[in-house]
Amino acid sequence: MFTGIITDIGRILMLEQRGDLRARIATAYPAAGIDIGASINCDGVCLTVIERGEEAGQSWFDVQISAETVSKTNFLLQARTDWQVGRAVNLERALRVGDELGGHIVSGHVDGVAELLDLRDEGESTRMTFRAPHSLAGFIAPKGSVALNGTSLTVNEVEGEVFGVNVIPHTKAVTTWGAAAPGDRINIEIDTLARYVARLREWGAA
Repeated sequence: MFTGIITDIGRILMLEQRGDLRARIATAYPAAGIDIGASINCDGVCLTVIERGEEAGQSWFDVQISAETVSKTNFLLQARTDWQVGRAVNLERALRVGDELGGHIVSGHVDGVAELLDLRDEGESTRMTFRAPHSLAGFIAPKGSVALNGTSLTVNEVEGEVFGVNVIPHTKAVTTWGAAAPGDRINIEIDTLARYVARLREWGAA
């Protein structure tokens, strides 16, 4: 489990197709403190560390990404903003018992890919507008929570498949959102509560 509060901006050092996709990510997390088998949220996706180390004073860790995960995320390596060597990545370590829950409960199980349609400054904040996949739009509600590239954000308004959020300067400074641009493909995870409410309604109607 995660909270959607980003604690490091990593950088992709290597991408290799070895049956599954394997990625190496540079991080400020000390390599000695990363356990093999640990879960790290990478751009919203919970991935398992399979190797870690340090080179020239730079810590890194490797993750293995299944074809199913690639199909549901911006790891497709096709569009300009998809994963590629050199790309910055939002990182969050797994939640520990007793940690402060500053965002909302995030599982790291991405539901699909949204598109960033527009961004504009509003005071010191930036208003960002996204289009969600049609199948997920019904799970997004005004004042509800959504995880976008692993970042816990509050929904301002919703109109059909389009919804907006505000990103404050601090968030832009400590995440990859400071470099966002229209057309970016964004990993989206709907709120867990919304998922279960919908399932209960579906079951009750069956």
